[in-house]
This record gives sequence, C-alpha cells and structure tokens, in this order.
Amino acid sequence: MLVKNEICPQHVIAAQVANSFMEDMSIFPDWTANLIPSDKISTAIVTTNVDMVLCGVEWADSAFKLYDSSVEIKWHSQDGAKLKAGAELCKIHGYARSQLSAERTALNFLQLLSGTATSVAKYVDAIRDTKVMVMDTRKTIPGLRLAQKYAVHVGGGFNQRAGLYDGVLIKENHIVAHGGIKNVLAAAFANTPPHIPIQIEVETFAELIEAIESGSKLILLDNMDLDTIKQCVEYTENLDTNGIHGDRVQLEVSGNVNLTNIREYALTGVDRVSIGGITKNVQAIDLSMRFMDN
Repeated sequence: MLVKNEICPQHVIAAQVANSFMEDMSIFPDWTANLIPSDKISTAIVTTNVDMVLCGVEWADSAFKLYDSSVEIKWHSQDGAKLKAGAELCKIHGYARSQLSAERTALNFLQLLSGTATSVAKYVDAIRDTKVMVMDTRKTIPGLRLAQKYAVHVGGGFNQRAGLYDGVLIKENHIVAHGGIKNVLAAAFANTPPHIPIQIEVETFAELIEAIESGSKLILLDNMDLDTIKQCVEYTENLDTNGIHGDRVQLEVSGNVNLTNIREYALTGVDRVSIGGITKNVQAIDLSMRFMDN
C-alpha cells in the first residue's frame, strides 16, 4: 500500500537526511569506505529480520541519492506494506563506496520510522473492531517530529497537533495559572482563532462537568481509572441524547495506555486514545544491507 506523504514535505525530509550526514561526515571523509576501490560497482539488497510495517522509503531514497545521484534503487514494497521476516525491501545498484557511506543514514531512518509504524499498527489492530482512534502526541524524538507523525499515519494512527502553533491543549498548570477551568477556557475561546482546536485535560468527573459547562467540546481524560472513564462517557452520551449540548463532546483517554490494556480503555466508549509511547519508546526494526557480489 502506497501512502502519499503530505505530512512531512520533501524539503523537510532532505533537511533531516542532510543533518544526519553531518553527524557522520562533517569534517572528515568516510575513511572506511576509502578502503573500497573508487570504481567498484556493486548491487546490495536490504532485508528485514523481523515482521514489520515498512515506513521511510523517501528518507532512504534521499540518503542514497543525496550522497550519489547515480545510485539506482528498486523498491519491492512501499510505505504501509506489512512484511514478514526475511522479506527483501529493495535492491541498490551503483558505486560500492557511495552505498556504504549512505548505508547507516538510510537504514537509521528506515529502522526508526518502520519501528514507529509497526508499533502503531499493533495498537490499531488491537481495537480495529471499535470506533476508537489511536492518536499520537508531541512526545517525539527531537528534530524528527514530522517524520514520526508520518509514520503514525502509515501505521494506521491519527495525528494530533504537530506543534504549539496548530492546537491548544490546556493542562493542569495552565488551569492553575489561570485560576480554574472556567477562567482558562474563557480565555482560550477569546484568544484562539476559530480554526485552532481547543482541548482541555481533566483528572476527575467533577472537572469534566465543569469543562463541559464552560463550553469545552474536546476533553482529555488524564490518568483516570476505568470506572471514572465510563462515568464520563455515560454523562456525555446522556447530554447528546437529550439534546442539551449542541455539538457532540469528544473524549480522549491518555496515560498508562499500553498494548495489554488499550482494549479495556477502548471498550469504555471513548472516541480517542493517545499514546506517547508509540513515538518516544520506539523499538527500531532490525534491517540488514548486504552486497550480492563476491
């Protein structure tokens, strides 16, 4: 399945790859690759050693092409493909030196982004028969947020705000600093453009009621136990059923969600579950690149 990348633009990908190369070769050339004759042409294959969801094709392409535009890459699968251990991702043909110098940068992106997409897919599969959306957070690897958010999308998850500029999330400290939920929401509605979503975090059932009565339509239930979450869901559903509230209130769960308990949270009837671990606790996919020639 080819997933068009509109989340992380090509110029951002190029910059991320260039920055990665700077870590490897900011001052000196690749002395190890210099051991290979400059005119040697080789063909390499990249394979996965574990089951995975492929993500990061554009980053790998950019890495090999930025280092040497003459390198030819043939991909057997595209982002979003579910691959079994032992599957061949791509075949690379060109100067051996170039391939070896670009290898680590290319594989680093493939391993990280495929790891993110693979993790997200496991969460999505666990609650596929429910209406609940698996959401990401801003808890991402510094400098790679858009790349990881793209990987979340590839894995079947949904993106929340990319940064502080495209969404409001009112947390405990904002509430305290403004003297309460009612006050902080009033300020948010008065000072935020209409197209910017406003979400508020609550920790108790009483805070949920106050947030709704203050006009909130998007509420994050933070670290609540299952019984309290069910109480919140029932309350908001009754509001919608009785026509008391205009637009439907959306509830999101966050905090201590993992693969063993996500289904329990999803079955409470909430709309969304956000999981910081899918982008901050990433298990990189084990990949190998090997030359085919002797």
